[in-house]
Formats: sequence, structure tokens, C-alpha cells
Amino acid sequence: MTNKTVEDLISRSNRLGADKRNTNFAGGNTSAKGIEKDPVTGEDVELLWVKGSGGDLGTLKAGNLAVLRLDRLQALKGVYPGVEREDEMVAAFDYCLHGKGGAAPSIDTAMHALVDAAHVDHLHPDSGIAIATAVDGEALTKQIFGEKVVWVPWRRPGFQLGLDIAAIKEANPQAVGTILGGHGITAWGDTSEEAEKNSLWIIDEAEKFIADNGKAEPFGAKLPGCAALPEAERRAKAAALAPVVRGLASADKPQVGHFTDDPRVLEFLESAEHPRLGALGTSCPDHFLRTKVKPLVLDLPADASVEESVKRLQELHAEYREDYQAYYDRHADAGSPALRGADPAIVLVPGVGMFSYGKDKQTARVAGEFYLNAINVMRGAEAISTYAPIEESEKFRIEYWALEEAKLARMPKPKSHATRIALVTGAASGIGKAIATRLAAEGACVVIADLNLENAEKVAEELGGPDVAVGVQADVTDEAQVAAAIDAAVLAFGGLDLVVNNAGLSISKPLLETTEKDWDLQHNVMAKGSFLVAKAAAKAMIAQGLGGDIIYISSKNSVFAGPNNIAYSATKADQAHQVRLLAAELGEHGIRVNGINPDGVVRGSGIFAGGWGAKRAAVYGVDEEKLGEYYAQRTLLKREVLPEHVANAAAVLTSNELSHTTGLHIPVDAGVAAAFLR
Repeated sequence: MTNKTVEDLISRSNRLGADKRNTNFAGGNTSAKGIEKDPVTGEDVELLWVKGSGGDLGTLKAGNLAVLRLDRLQALKGVYPGVEREDEMVAAFDYCLHGKGGAAPSIDTAMHALVDAAHVDHLHPDSGIAIATAVDGEALTKQIFGEKVVWVPWRRPGFQLGLDIAAIKEANPQAVGTILGGHGITAWGDTSEEAEKNSLWIIDEAEKFIADNGKAEPFGAKLPGCAALPEAERRAKAAALAPVVRGLASADKPQVGHFTDDPRVLEFLESAEHPRLGALGTSCPDHFLRTKVKPLVLDLPADASVEESVKRLQELHAEYREDYQAYYDRHADAGSPALRGADPAIVLVPGVGMFSYGKDKQTARVAGEFYLNAINVMRGAEAISTYAPIEESEKFRIEYWALEEAKLARMPKPKSHATRIALVTGAASGIGKAIATRLAAEGACVVIADLNLENAEKVAEELGGPDVAVGVQADVTDEAQVAAAIDAAVLAFGGLDLVVNNAGLSISKPLLETTEKDWDLQHNVMAKGSFLVAKAAAKAMIAQGLGGDIIYISSKNSVFAGPNNIAYSATKADQAHQVRLLAAELGEHGIRVNGINPDGVVRGSGIFAGGWGAKRAAVYGVDEEKLGEYYAQRTLLKREVLPEHVANAAAVLTSNELSHTTGLHIPVDAGVAAAFLR
């Protein structure tokens, strides 16, 4: 039976987390203290329920809470070794846990345990952080809130901060919360409703004060030449730059990207103060852990050409890496974790927007959301004062915190296709859908390209939605639509690593019945379509500089001569030779080109469902529903080939297991001796 205290805590947390003006994704934490029966003694025991490490308030569930005994948490004050060793207290939380399961306690557990209030909220609202990062934040706190909210000078999250806030509450019984310098807010209440009310009151009062007293142009005057480009021009430039920028951001390790041209980003980049503020970087620990200490900002006007922009971005990237190495060297000591990478996580392009990067799409998207939070914070702080984030040395202490390193070490091993971005044509059904599904399961981000947009979007949603897959409409015979599909891929996920030329159809007729239209249609879709897709994909991959994979779904018929399908088999032979030609040409760019030769894929196949199956069944003199069995019996292994078997081959061919293989055709036909490659 669920504890009413827990129910109220989850409801409050979900309400607070659903509104991003209250806190960022996965940021902040909430808690409640209450009574439950000890299953061993049968006596009442006072517990603390607090959001665990890594959880998100907006989607918080009971399983995301850490559950600890309050008496044991309070007893930790007696063994606290001091601020120099406070990290040791996180391990001590494990000895305070109550029962099995639950989330791992976060570094902020002490804040919730030690403050003498039944309900505590710690949040990262933009308005609150604007006050917390203002150069005169302490005076502003008193001016805005009077005696009801108390200023807490910057201190890294931990046991000592919990002691500090507890002492402040005890000394200020009239107070309902605090502004944490450089960081956020904490509020409390005797009931869940009161804590939530106090949190929202602090956020609302800060917002109101900034709105009523702030400057009209907190970011300064408009910079000539930095206004947002018209939407179509803006998106086209972003698509042209995206592969290059992703390549730069992936110099140390591959990253997935996210792009936004949010008006607030464009306004920031159009304003005179953006170079100064960008260089100051973010302040709230949740922000810069995901955005790095500062972004890379292109210092060219919006109408600079793509070529000029690329050249300057490459120069700025080299400077950024040198600067980040120097930052690490200034603050690292013998006990510091190794440098994790010197590439930017945020790249800002005036007139165009923001590119953000991470280990997967969600991480990249959230990094961008956090920098947008930082823009909002800087706007608020500059409107009423001067933005003054925490010292660089303190940022380093957070970024290279041993506890943060330990959290990273606990992350599961990446899947085989993690950080890889794939585009599969004809992916709304059959073999294409099976390949897209398998690649997504292996950690790839996937663009579902298909003639039928509705079906493509449906498959993308089935695979996990926009953080995993997106659907686009693409007629592969149309060069403009192919280019648009590639642009959609690089804008959705940052770049392109893997393309599967799967779109196809077949018309089964003998030579004398095959029309010129039949011939042209099949060659346009499969031979010409594969050429157009490969050409556009290779351009993006070369610009990216990360290598890549191009896979052709050819056919056993590319090498086997069978009756009554001259047009289909001829175009499949064309595709098969494209594999060899492109493997020879693109190898110098690290792009591998391989093919798969399936046969007899009846179940789930769009081609067979479109009438090909009935015609082939007639050729072989069997019932259509038994065509799969017929194909299986003529193979060496006597096994029916399914779309998933072709997907298996695609996954292996594009994995690191075959990193040194190009120009290969893999048969997936259960063994057809006449189609053996020689």
C-alpha cells in the first residue's frame, strides 16, 4: 500500500517538474519526511523519501526515490569529518537506506535530511538563478524577499551545504527558503502543499521583480549583420554546417547532435553583449556539467558564406581545444580525473542558431535546453544587475568531481551502434523497417525515409520517438527530395554515419511483356535512387570527417539468372556494381560500402505484398501463401528468410566487428548455390 506522504511527494514533484520555468530536466530534487512501520521491529520509524541521483521531477515515480532512515542520517553529523572530506559522506548514505530497491541517494540528500522541515524542494528556476548569479545577489535577495528568503553564499553541493541551510532555517524561523549563490533555490514547508506554495512564490517573486525592474535590452544593442536569417535560408545554412560542426565536436569521441533556432537563442546572438556573456559561461552546476564551462561562438556575421563559416569554425575549434586544455591544466592536481575531452558541447552561430552535443540524442537535446536556461539566467541577471557566475576554479571542482567521475564509471557500456546516425530508405515496412528497428535497438538514431510519410512517422514513434527516430517523406528518384531527407537527418541528429539503400519494387514479367515504363520505373527507384542517396550521403559524411557506412540491399538476383524478371534483376546487378565502384572511390574517406543479397523474403515484404509474390508463385507453380516454404525448400539450409535476418546482416556489416571490410556482398538466402559469389 502506497504511503500518503509518498503519493503527495510524487504529485508535487511531477507538477513542479512539468513546468520548465521551475526547474530543468533532471535538475533539482524534492523530499518528504514521514512515518512507516519497521518490518523487523514493528515499530514506527521516521523516513526520508528524496529524489534519487539522475531522476527527473516531471516523470518521478516511487522507484526513483531514495528511502533512508532519518535517525541514521541525523547521526551522520556526529561523524562528519569536515568539508575537506565531505565526499565520503555520500558513501555513508548507503548505510542509512531503508529496505530494498529504490534509487541511489544523490549528493543533495544532506540538504533534505538536515533541514528541519517535513517537506523540502531544491530547484533550478531561471529567475531564481538570475538572482543567484547577479553580482549583488545577496542585496537583491533582501530587496526582493525581505526576511522570508535568506542568501546562501556559493558552496559546492554536499554535506556542508546541508548543514549551512539547516543552520539558516534554525536562525531564521520566519524564512520559507533560500537563494543559493550561483546555483538555485531551496524552499520548505510543514506540508507538501506549503513547500510547493513557497517554492512557486520565490520563483514568481523573482520573475516579477525582473519584469518590473529590468532593462529593456539586457543583452545590449543589436549587432549589425547578426540578425536571424529568414527561416528557409537559416535552416539551409544549418544543414550545410551541421556535419562539419558535428565532426569538430567529435574530435575526441563521436557525439550525437541537436539543433535549435529558438527565437531566444537568435535574439541572444544578435545582441552586442553575447561575446562577453558567452565567454563567462554558465553557472548552475546542472548547466555546465552538460554544456561545458562555455560555448564555442562563431564570430562572423549571419550572412557569412558556408565556406567562410567552416574555415573560421575550424580555427575557433583549435583555439577552443587549446583553451580547454589550459583550463584543465590550471586547476587539475594529482588526484583529478583525466581530461574527458576538449571539444565544445555547445556551438553558437549568429543568425542560424545553436548546435548541442552529447552521447545520445536526449543528452544532446538536454544540453541545448540547459544552455537556453543559461541564456534566460543571463538575461535576468543583466536586466537588473551584472551577470557574475561562480569562479572558474569552482566550475572545475564540479566538472572534475570524483563523485561525478564515479557516476560516469557506473554508466552501462555503450551499445554497438551508439552515437551512430542512420538513414534507411523504404523503412516504413518489410526489410527496411526490420533494419531500422535493429539499428535503433543497437543504439543508433534512425531516420525512417519512405514514400508514405504517415507510415514513416508511425514507425519512428514505435521505435521511441524523436530522441531515437524521425520519419521523413522521400521519393528516392527525386534529387531534391533526397537532399531534403539528408538535411532532415543532419538537423535531427547532427550528422550522418550510415545509409541503407533499401527502397525498391519489382514487376515480374517475361522479356516480351516488359515495357519501357516497367524498365524505367525499376531502374529509377533502385539504380538511380541508390545513386542519388549515396551521393548526397557521401557529401555529408565527407564533410563530417568521421567515415561512415553505405549499405545496398541488392538481391540474389544480382548474380543469379532466373526467368521472367529482366528489369528487376538487371537493376539489382546495377546496384551490386555500385557497391564495388563506391567502395573503391570512398575508401580514402573512411567510408565503407557493402551489399546484402537477400532471397525469398516473403513474410513482411512490401514487394511481395504488392503483387510480386503472386507473380513469382505463378512462375514456380505454387500457391502464393506457400511461396516462402517453396523458397526455403530450394535452399541448402532449408530455412525461410525473414526481414530480421537481413537486418542482422546490416547490423554486423556496420558494426566495428567488420571495420576493415568494404566492397563485400553478403548472401542472406539460406544457401542458393547458383548465386554463390565467385
